[in-house]
Amino acid sequence: MSKKIVGASALAGAVAMALSGATLVASTTGASAAKEKCYGVSLAGKNDCAAGPGTSCAGTSTVDYQGNAWKSVEAGTCVSMAVPGDRKGSLEPLTRDLPA
Repeated sequence: MSKKIVGASALAGAVAMALSGATLVASTTGASAAKEKCYGVSLAGKNDCAAGPGTSCAGTSTVDYQGNAWKSVEAGTCVSMAVPGDRKGSLEPLTRDLPA
């Protein structure tokens, strides 16, 4: 009887390890997805680091969709991101919507 219990425990442990390994691979793969800087798409105070003149680092932009403030987005999605006013994201800093 104790062999069955040990065998079942070993099997359960092996299954648990396999599942946790699959979860680790899935989360690592998602975390390493390619990113790019996208300018002009972040809300005020929601930019990622080093936005440009008038900002010093993450969360320091003062204008919605500030042209020199960037947000890290999934690679290949920036230039198709639409913001109000029929504008799009840019891979380069913009001169629009800068703080006064």
